[in-house]
Amino acid sequence: MVDAGGDLTNAIIGELMVAHAIQRKLGGIVIYGAVRDLDAIQSGTFPVFAAGVTHRGPYKDGPGEINVPIAIGGMVVNAGDLVVGDSDGLLCVAYDDLDEVHAAAKAKNDAEAGQMAAIRAGTNDRTWVQFTLDKLKCEVVGGK
Repeated sequence: MVDAGGDLTNAIIGELMVAHAIQRKLGGIVIYGAVRDLDAIQSGTFPVFAAGVTHRGPYKDGPGEINVPIAIGGMVVNAGDLVVGDSDGLLCVAYDDLDEVHAAAKAKNDAEAGQMAAIRAGTNDRTWVQFTLDKLKCEVVGGK
């Protein structure tokens, strides 16, 4: 994780640093700043998350600190925290909260799987939506 303050002027990493990270067996890279060589990065399977892309290369002489708390988009990340992400974004879980968050995430996932099964079966109950619309006196225009 690199907090470059969201600056998109120069890339923090590119294809070479990603190759080096893969060789070092890192799990992924998060940059609150820019990357370059996007086509090469996206052609692989190594996860890279960045605030943006630029053609300008990185500076090689700092400044920087290691193993200090950083903030990315309002999310505070400490050394040792678990950071997970997908195309929807990133989240950070404090190491001490992993079991609790995992249980809550599994329960939410199971509930949504049940909802999806009901939708596919045509048995989902959405009467609460109409109730809310009626309560708020919302009029449906151009539809039933």
